[in-house]
Amino acid sequence: MTPREIIAAAWAITTKEKSLRRWAFTSSFLETLLSVKLLSYQLYFVYEYLYRGGEAGFFDIEMALYNRLPFWLFLTIITIFILMVVIELFMPHLCLGAIIGLAAKSYRKEEVKGGLVLGLYNFFPIFAIHEFLILSSLATVITAISLIIRYIDPALKAWSIGAVIFLFFVANTLKFFFSFAEEAVVIRKQGIFEAIGKSFKLIVSHLSHIMFLLILLFVITLRIIFNVAVVIVVPALVIGIAFLLTMFLPTVWSYGIAAVLGVILIFIASYFFAYLHAFKQTVWTLTYMELSSRKELDVIEET
Repeated sequence: MTPREIIAAAWAITTKEKSLRRWAFTSSFLETLLSVKLLSYQLYFVYEYLYRGGEAGFFDIEMALYNRLPFWLFLTIITIFILMVVIELFMPHLCLGAIIGLAAKSYRKEEVKGGLVLGLYNFFPIFAIHEFLILSSLATVITAISLIIRYIDPALKAWSIGAVIFLFFVANTLKFFFSFAEEAVVIRKQGIFEAIGKSFKLIVSHLSHIMFLLILLFVITLRIIFNVAVVIVVPALVIGIAFLLTMFLPTVWSYGIAAVLGVILIFIASYFFAYLHAFKQTVWTLTYMELSSRKELDVIEET
């Protein structure tokens, strides 16, 4: 298949398979929700430093809720918050296994079902691969830099921030070469390091498909731009709505309404992200299946 045929087939599968889009929506929603949480905290810390000149504590927001809310409501909110963070950290890895497996089944004209089994069975290898790339996320890097600014000795801050930025570029370079690792785990049941090695070899061996890779990277860049826009705009809207409502309603009601509106906005945005996420991952899946079926370039004669 040519790159154009792969992209066309991937889009056809994305629009055809509802189960694929459901898993992609779940992953996009949880990833966006986690990014919004991380950056919302950083917005608070920036506000404290720039406009109040105070030392922003790590649990300032939680302490404010504890002091202003009834204990049962505070405990409920904190419990739900912690539970959601755990789900947001782990569920996208499970979703990815389901997306890859269902896309491969659809491409092979098999019955598209078993997403939960595919996700659970391949969760730990995919999670381990992603741990190598933990600093490839912009939200994670911003959070790490924020922690450095607030807690690291001033003499070491510049070096530490530089190291984080350097690791961010290294992680994204590795992310490119690991592009087929998850597919190798799900489709071929390869081990973690075997899958990483296979991915690196496929990328290096087929750089002639550079046009396809450029198109794919362009799609990924669009998704990153949309994600960044939503992650920045949603907290700003929520904070603005909360301050506006405090002029007319009690503080608890204002923050509650603003939080609900924020979740609704993320929910709507994630619906559109689901198509991009499913399409991007399906393109990688079909490309892996196509390239891995070819004879390896370093093999002269097969036994």
